[in-house]
Amino acid sequence: MNIAAKSSAAPPQFQLRCSLAYAAPMSLNGILVPYLPVWLHGLNFSAMQIGAILAAQVVFRVFVAMGTGSLSARARDPRHILAWSAATSIFSILGLIVSGDFWVVLAAVAVQAALFAPYTPIVESISISGVKRWGFHYGKMRVWGSVGFVVTTLIAGSLSTAIGNIAIPLMLVAVLLTSFAVAFIAPRLDQEIGRRTVAASPRASRRPLGASVHLLLIGASLIQSSHGMFYGFSTIQWQGMGFSNAVISALWCIGVIAEIGIFFISGSLARRLTPLGLLRFGCLMAILRWVFFPFGSDVWYYGILQIFHAFSFACVHLGLQYRLSEMVAEDQQASAQGVYVAYNGAFLAISTLLAGVIYRQLEIYGYFAMALLAVMGLVVLVLATRSQPQSSASGG
Repeated sequence: MNIAAKSSAAPPQFQLRCSLAYAAPMSLNGILVPYLPVWLHGLNFSAMQIGAILAAQVVFRVFVAMGTGSLSARARDPRHILAWSAATSIFSILGLIVSGDFWVVLAAVAVQAALFAPYTPIVESISISGVKRWGFHYGKMRVWGSVGFVVTTLIAGSLSTAIGNIAIPLMLVAVLLTSFAVAFIAPRLDQEIGRRTVAASPRASRRPLGASVHLLLIGASLIQSSHGMFYGFSTIQWQGMGFSNAVISALWCIGVIAEIGIFFISGSLARRLTPLGLLRFGCLMAILRWVFFPFGSDVWYYGILQIFHAFSFACVHLGLQYRLSEMVAEDQQASAQGVYVAYNGAFLAISTLLAGVIYRQLEIYGYFAMALLAVMGLVVLVLATRSQPQSSASGG
């Protein structure tokens, strides 16, 4: 941590304000991830069409996320980007309310994903800056995103049962309005500290992210993309097995509640496991999760497997963020987060698109392909470790 950063006080209520900023976009995911596929299925779209829409959502998010670092660097106040992102996303969601045509739905979902893409990477970069400058606890901020996910998942499940699938786009609009309001609550960082940091090490801001950083991001993204079939088709699968909306909501919430537990104890985990140790452990748990997933037939079996989400997602995410805080200079954090969203989105798009094809042919046994993706992620993480130079400046 540099001297300039130490001498500057943190913005008031920094951790609380970042927690709220996480809760907004993660609450949106609490609707999109479990219930968008169900909403699409309710429009009588085929598995291929559902896979195409979900993949388009991720692809469009990727293209915008790649420019997040540059966009954030040029903005006088990154919070303006958050507000613009949420406000414009609202209008694209209205397309889901006025039409059920495949091409209209495809366009609306893709445009919304693109417009909202900068939100989470900018919040991540603000939070990681707080970790680097003032030693804030990353897990205690990020956990409220998971809490928001659980709350909106439960509400969406209840409303869908009460008023039907129209509840999904209506809730999306409500959460985006909340995200717009929260944008003005997010902390504003002292940009002068960033400029002094760059001035003290001018080469750091001009150097691209190192090869080891890219390999790290690719490895983590492959592991996260192994959730593609689960995100896209688990709810449809459980409905086909006769599970009610309340039971399905509970299964989703079990996974995220377990994830919340990991975030709450993340400080203790970080003292016992290195960031790379967290990544590898999460990857191994992901492999086990997908290998066992096809063999279930009742709620209790899947309830136990959902606990593994704490490891396959949360441990991987924590390990990556802690590792990035070690490897990447503060002025490059927004770029690193944007690149991660891009890689994660690209692999998840491919995984989701393939899941539509695989699920049609193999149904639940397609999860073996997801286990293979996690294995590939572990291999890339090993390569990232071997390519890490001795110097950690500017990500390499």
